[in-house]
Amino acid sequence: MATIISGTGSYIPNIVITNESFIDHTFYGEDGQLIATPNAEIVEKFKDITGIYERRYAPENLNTSELATKAAELAIQDAGIDPETIDQIIFAHNFGNVIQGTIQTDTIPALASRVKHQLGIKNPNCVAYDILFGCPGWIQGVIQADSFIKSGMAKRCLVIGAETLSRVVDAHDRDSMIFSDGAGACIVEEAPAGSQSGILAASVQSHCVDETYYLYLGKSYHPDGEEDTRYIKMKGRKVYEYAIKNVPIAMKECIEKAGVDIHDVKKFFLHQANEKMDEGFIKALYKLYHIRTAPEHIMPMSIHELGNSSVATIPTLYDMVKKGKYKEHVLHQGDVVIFASVGAGMNINAICYRV
Repeated sequence: MATIISGTGSYIPNIVITNESFIDHTFYGEDGQLIATPNAEIVEKFKDITGIYERRYAPENLNTSELATKAAELAIQDAGIDPETIDQIIFAHNFGNVIQGTIQTDTIPALASRVKHQLGIKNPNCVAYDILFGCPGWIQGVIQADSFIKSGMAKRCLVIGAETLSRVVDAHDRDSMIFSDGAGACIVEEAPAGSQSGILAASVQSHCVDETYYLYLGKSYHPDGEEDTRYIKMKGRKVYEYAIKNVPIAMKECIEKAGVDIHDVKKFFLHQANEKMDEGFIKALYKLYHIRTAPEHIMPMSIHELGNSSVATIPTLYDMVKKGKYKEHVLHQGDVVIFASVGAGMNINAICYRV
């Protein structure tokens, strides 16, 4: 039995935040000391490393679950299905709904339940639940949907990745410039008879020894910050070293499980966390196959204009490529693509998929 992605949708918020928006910020280091480097230099170095020149923030009147509903509606429309036929709604996020101007998260009821409510789905057999798996959450949701379908426990699932990271960042932390908001969704269902498309293999790892707290919640770097208020924090160098070492290995394992030749992979949809890191993943992967140079236009990227929206980066990117938003990246039926991500936990996963 094959499992396919039959429809996709994404919602990209319309508030554009450029790098220049951070020029007037006051940045402190992890030690609480004011960073003496001029902000213009900090911002320029940031762009050189991450590739980000702007990102999107959600408007005050929209929470994570509402961004998700907008993306879900488009995925349902794209798949041409009746929402009442959805067996599971799997919602990957990390912080729940965060009201603008606060730092408190809201996860009761589950965000998946809110999406089901907003979609108006009455079927009680449509089970709605959330998963927390760091940035790889959307891929993990697709892996779960694939497993439920292949086990016969579901026929059709809605998988969502959405986040409003702009509401959990410390304005005095340089890493705050990385994060953004967005939502992506897809319909995963049993492939029709005779279809050659589908999920071919998956690979998942969790490293929870020294790596567990590479991403965590911590107090503001501002020395006078509130002691009981926590923001998303990242040990950037540790994350980079960990990811560069382990993500290519996980992708190779997934490709080999699928029985696919590396030369047959047409696109890599990677978590949009850092341009140089993603380029490093591809170089390292091909090096494992003793190939010096990766094919041109193998890796679509949205990080430059959309930033890092965590679980939303891959489903939004895939939806935009699928719908022709990037002229240099075109998908054809039968193409083999790889989805891969890394994030808090630390967790890594990958899917090999035939379009």
